[in-house]
Amino acid sequence: VMTVLSVGSFLFLVYTWICSAFSLLLLGWNYFFCADEECEFTPMLIQLVRVMTVLSVGSFLFTSSMIMNVCYGLLTGIGTIDRLKKKATNTMHESTEEPIPLRNVFGIAGFHTWPLPIDPVFSDYDDVMGYSTPQRLLREQMKENPNAPGAAPSVISKASFLPPASEHNFFGQV
Repeated sequence: VMTVLSVGSFLFLVYTWICSAFSLLLLGWNYFFCADEECEFTPMLIQLVRVMTVLSVGSFLFTSSMIMNVCYGLLTGIGTIDRLKKKATNTMHESTEEPIPLRNVFGIAGFHTWPLPIDPVFSDYDDVMGYSTPQRLLREQMKENPNAPGAAPSVISKASFLPPASEHNFFGQV
């Protein structure tokens, strides 16, 4: 089940797509609108421009495909692997997944933070991620009721097993 999409991976795809489109525009502009006598391309340079154009078209098409895959996942709520399994078993029409809200991708900050490569802030991190770590659960429990008898940390730290600091040398050896 697709629960969350990393903002970093989506922004990476968008930034790569923009760079691919820009390189195609730049190559096309310099190659096809070169009318001066000074900007004639040598045969070697023409081959390099053709290779770079093929690479730019390939990266543009690949990133376009990846962005469309991510958008489809957001709109349907079905991840790529789940979608392939449902197509293989012909159960795509039985899917009950909901579209993924954009707040689960970009967080609860304003729209102005969406294009920035920063960590999003979620209203309920565990709900968005679909899991919770024991440390986080313990922190939440201690925050809610700090004086409860069971609220003391149940994990013994590594430092409690070590001899006093005065017995250690520089490298932490006794």
